[in-house]
Amino acid sequence: MAKKATRESYGAALVKYGENPNIVVLDADLSKSTKTEMFKKAYPERFINMGIAESNMMCVAAGLAASGKIAFASTFAMFAAGRAFEQVRNSIGYTKLNVKIGATHAGISVGEDGASHQCLEDIALMRSIPNMVVINPADDIEAMQAVKAAIDHDGPVYMRFGRLAVEDVNSEDYKFELGKGVQLKDGKDATIIAIGLMVGMALEAAKMLEEEGISARVINIHTIKPIDEEIITKAAKETGAIVTAEEHYIMGGLGSAVTEVVCANAPVPVKIIGTDRFGKSGKPAELFKEYGLTPENIVKNVKDAIAMK
Repeated sequence: MAKKATRESYGAALVKYGENPNIVVLDADLSKSTKTEMFKKAYPERFINMGIAESNMMCVAAGLAASGKIAFASTFAMFAAGRAFEQVRNSIGYTKLNVKIGATHAGISVGEDGASHQCLEDIALMRSIPNMVVINPADDIEAMQAVKAAIDHDGPVYMRFGRLAVEDVNSEDYKFELGKGVQLKDGKDATIIAIGLMVGMALEAAKMLEEEGISARVINIHTIKPIDEEIITKAAKETGAIVTAEEHYIMGGLGSAVTEVVCANAPVPVKIIGTDRFGKSGKPAELFKEYGLTPENIVKNVKDAIAMK
């Protein structure tokens, strides 16, 4: 199966849906990496390179949205969520403007670029902003549809895309629905809830557990905010234990969001898999092992969660 990075899917989706004359794409001098260069080639009159000025880019995007445009603001997740947080909060979130933030190069899988570029806090930052929708697609199929859903949604959206090429976990007939999780595998002993490239690892872990006689349900929560409380609560009640897996810091991300739902609706043991410190430079595969973002570690945590029932 061919692999594709979701950042590439983002660029392709912008071109696919770019016929809409209201769509304007802004980039902070990283269009080759964020793949917005695809839109630039197709619709140069509606592409603006803002230079290395991410905060200004967010304000310009807000101004365009206030004028009736659907503004896409693109840069690396570290700069979109970190450097420009104040402008995103005050100029986009507070005003509930129709700005779509395409944040690429998120997570530890950025690899050799190291800690300064491996944004592990962006989900926590963005989901803390009222009115902000937060999406982290798992593959090419989902990423393409997520961009369309963002266009159709009236209000701010933060989309998290990866640098690393990944295999598809969804079929061609998959239908993305904003705020609705997807059960990819049924199970009765525990539930693995994952986002982004960790969804593929969750499915691998489930196969490994099956070989040991453990039945694990796998859920893809592509929309962290608004989160699908119904599918999480149902899983907690029916399987009695949950493990979350994300390429993000263990505080404030998917694990925190799922735990909030579980505590309020169906308290069960929850184990959170994610990073617990800053990243470091290295090949993605090596970093996944270093930080426990592997199917093997998911298997271990599922067993631990089941033992806590």
